[in-house]
Amino acid sequence: MAFLSQWSPKLVLSLKGYTPRKFFSDSVAGITVGLVALPLAMAFAIASGMSPQAGLYTGVLAGFLISLLGGSSTQIGGPTGAFVVVVAGIIERHGVPGLFICTLLAGLMLIFMGATGLGTAVRFIPRPVVVGFTNGIAVLIASTQIKDFFGLTITHVPGDFWGRITALVRNFGTFSPMATTVSVIGLAIILLTMRYIKRVPGYILALLVGTGITVILKLPIETIGSRFGGIPSGLPHFQIPHLQVALIRPLIPSAITIAMLGAIESLMSAVVSDRMSGDRHNPNVELIAQGIANVASPLVGGLPATGAIARTATNIRSGAKTPIAGIVHALTLLAILLFAAPLAKFIPMSVLAAILMVVAYNMGEWTQIPELLRLSKLEIAVWLITFLLTVFADLTVAVEMGMILAVLIYIRNVTSTTTVTEVTDEYLEDGRLHILQDKQIPPYAIIFRIHGPFLFGATDKIHEIEARLQELPAIVILRLRNMTALDATGLHALEQFTALVKTTGRAVIFCGALPQPAKLMKRAEFEQHVGAENICDNVAAAITRAEQVFHDLPESTRNLNLRRRSTDSAYAATPVR
Repeated sequence: MAFLSQWSPKLVLSLKGYTPRKFFSDSVAGITVGLVALPLAMAFAIASGMSPQAGLYTGVLAGFLISLLGGSSTQIGGPTGAFVVVVAGIIERHGVPGLFICTLLAGLMLIFMGATGLGTAVRFIPRPVVVGFTNGIAVLIASTQIKDFFGLTITHVPGDFWGRITALVRNFGTFSPMATTVSVIGLAIILLTMRYIKRVPGYILALLVGTGITVILKLPIETIGSRFGGIPSGLPHFQIPHLQVALIRPLIPSAITIAMLGAIESLMSAVVSDRMSGDRHNPNVELIAQGIANVASPLVGGLPATGAIARTATNIRSGAKTPIAGIVHALTLLAILLFAAPLAKFIPMSVLAAILMVVAYNMGEWTQIPELLRLSKLEIAVWLITFLLTVFADLTVAVEMGMILAVLIYIRNVTSTTTVTEVTDEYLEDGRLHILQDKQIPPYAIIFRIHGPFLFGATDKIHEIEARLQELPAIVILRLRNMTALDATGLHALEQFTALVKTTGRAVIFCGALPQPAKLMKRAEFEQHVGAENICDNVAAAITRAEQVFHDLPESTRNLNLRRRSTDSAYAATPVR
């Protein structure tokens, strides 16, 4: 039974106790997110160099399989912006057959990662690298949409960033005032709905208004119909791609990139889903589902697929409870393909460009840049090099170089914390404030300690506390006395942990940080997240601070999980290894 529970899809586990009320909530959410996914799926496909129906086919088949077999209750799968640059590059070098082979290989890799428990390997990609190539992808996606946003007349848009920008600047005099107006209207609708009417799907509203303006005023601007001849209605045709053995070897690096991007984005999306819904996903089952979806997608001429953070968030906000919502989302897209596909020919390319501009901005994680700039020069260099290589070179090269630099910094961080010092009377006296054995830990507090380097690759250890959060008392003390090193990824994990603890009404206190972690936390202004008064020099000060915090907490929080403790309560200091 434990084995079945460990490897069962969330759908199977969710059916126990499933009610008509849940089905109604799932159906409403699924239809809503299906409508939101409609313009995104087409836009991602067009930006990747494929026909719009390729994106819809991916949303239908991959979205269905990810919800049917996945390890997250509310994850929505389909084509995403992260793949646009990679897919466009593969098509440019190897054609559409090369893309299908690459997607299939990536799917097999994802299945292998999930089946062998290697899904956790994605945590070994440090935060500066992830932010660097996410920023770079966002810039590249936005640059590919400038032509359609302004309705420029360009015969051929170069594939490289610098050549593309040069061509856009040279031909900017050909911009269309009408196409630009439609783009700006669509952009304004999306931004205003996101800001003031969040329950209204801004992408769909922008699509309907932009299309309506184009049709009613008969504007001479480019549409899906004029560029692609429309979208064929009916079911997609299944066809096994022709396996060109000669293409497999040169496509392996791109397949690895797709697999890693898919794993990172799907697991990030699943984490967002967990925090919004209160659920907990199964990462290995999720990766197997992602892999199966990517193996199946080429069979209908589709794109690589992964978990989509924005659509997942929309799904949860719309009331989704189980994976049934994701299945309804896929069926909604299928219904549109079957009954409304001919209408898609009227959709203006400028509106799709406006939608992708917003997507590019939202996926860019721009708020992370000021935080990264407060870190060490070496970690800033990793982010900047990854970003520049993503934009001006190649995503695969960027990730490889970023990882090499990150590993070197990892080695430096670990080795720099090794010290040889004399044990003096002052050292022994100072240590008395940090030891736990003679401290009386009050029943309203619990102490956890991080032991060893808290760097990328180790930050998931803090999930051990998060998994027990609901059973913990009102105050959580994190003792950092034995945390020998800290990097940007570890710091980000501590920030997320602090935010999570606060959402439960509990308070968190940090104490005893060694020089390197303390210096990084100060430079990054970590006190903004926890409060300077809640960062203590030692565990004795932390216990004193806990008493002050406890008396300021509301009555409901103060009574959380009070437990009897013995006089020697050092057992409460649970290690996070």
